[in-house]
Amino acid sequence: MVVILLGPPGVGKGTQAAVLAQRPGWTHLSTGDLLREARRNGTELGTQAQAYMDAGQLVPDALILDLVQEKLGELPEGQHVLFDGFPRTLPQAEALGPVLGRLSRQVDRVLVLEAPAEVLVKRLSGRRTCGGCGRIYNIHFDPPAKEGVCDRCGASLTHRKDDREDTVAQRLEVYSRQTEPLIRYYEGSPAMLVRIQGDQPMEQVQADVKRGVEEAAA
Repeated sequence: MVVILLGPPGVGKGTQAAVLAQRPGWTHLSTGDLLREARRNGTELGTQAQAYMDAGQLVPDALILDLVQEKLGELPEGQHVLFDGFPRTLPQAEALGPVLGRLSRQVDRVLVLEAPAEVLVKRLSGRRTCGGCGRIYNIHFDPPAKEGVCDRCGASLTHRKDDREDTVAQRLEVYSRQTEPLIRYYEGSPAMLVRIQGDQPMEQVQADVKRGVEEAAA
């Protein structure tokens, strides 16, 4: 089974995908994680993606698809895949279909998390990332015990360039312009599209996401 989880930056795709991916037989495939790993490792793809991510722009389709195809090829046969925020554009979706087809796969369900823009700006601009273990905090909703220091490993927290308020606003504009047409694309596909309110309590969002996946598997 292949499930796609879509939604604007800050809506909670990564959190919900990580919970679902804990189930046996599932792989959580986040292109953001793949890009950051490539960047940390100093790969050519990571270096190219760095400038786009810092500017709050979407990484070009060719770079994303190269990483995704490589990852899919490493998975064991029969492994379920949960795409977190990919595809982001219509060309990516159109290119993903043939990639999946060559692996005898298809998109089975598309879940779209939604939330008001003001909620998303507050979530993202308040986010702080640990430079040591990678844990993410939010100064509004989930602050560390000591300001600027990770509770888990004691490393310093950083405010990523792409999480600053002006960049967040640009990221949301980019999402609206480039990604929302993708939702209309999947509304006309055999894979049922389900909309979920991402500003509900986390437990309720999790329950709605889980139900959407289980209905597709039934």
